Order: sequence, then C-alpha cells, then structure tokens
Amino acid sequence: MSSKEGTITVRLVRSFEHRNFKPVVYRNVDLNQTVKEFIAFVQNDIPSRVGLPPPFKRHAYDTMKIIHQAHGSKTNELVVSLEDDDLLILKEDRSLKEAGDRK
Repeated sequence: MSSKEGTITVRLVRSFEHRNFKPVVYRNVDLNQTVKEFIAFVQNDIPSRVGLPPPFKRHAYDTMKIIHQAHGSKTNELVVSLEDDDLLILKEDRSLKEAGDRK
C-alpha cells in the first residue's frame, strides 16, 4: 500500500438512540480524493454491499466524522463521539489526507 492509499473504516449509523450501526472497511482508498468524492463512492457502494441488512442499504448517509485515528486516543462513546463536531466532521472540499491530519 503506497503512502497515497489507506484503509478506512466507515461506521454507518442509523440510530444513536438504539446504538444501531455497522462498520464497513474500505481498503486501498486513495487519500488524495476529496471527502465529497469518498462520500459519493460510499453512497454508491452501500446499496450493493453484501452482508448489510436492507435498512442500512436504504438509509441516506450525508456526513462523515473522524472517530479514531491510528496512534490517537479512542472515545468512550459506544457509537460516535458527540464532542468536537467542528473539528472532527470532515469538510467536503478537503482531501481525505488533509481531513485526517490533525497536527
């Protein structure tokens, strides 16, 4: 895997109240693509993904947020951290690499 590619786990969240989520792993993702392009890719992939229950395939996902980065601290939240939305929600015009760099 080159430095321009990475593995990203997307947590599909349908309900915070009922803690209803499914993780989906994407390998060899081009980190130079924009967040908007990656969201479009995920939205096109989810309906045809084997192993996901139909409710997850039909849900309209529209936001991506960083939950955990390698070598960083993990949240204690069971589904997704509810803090620091302004820092952790990915901006659509940035590349995935830029969005993941928190230096």
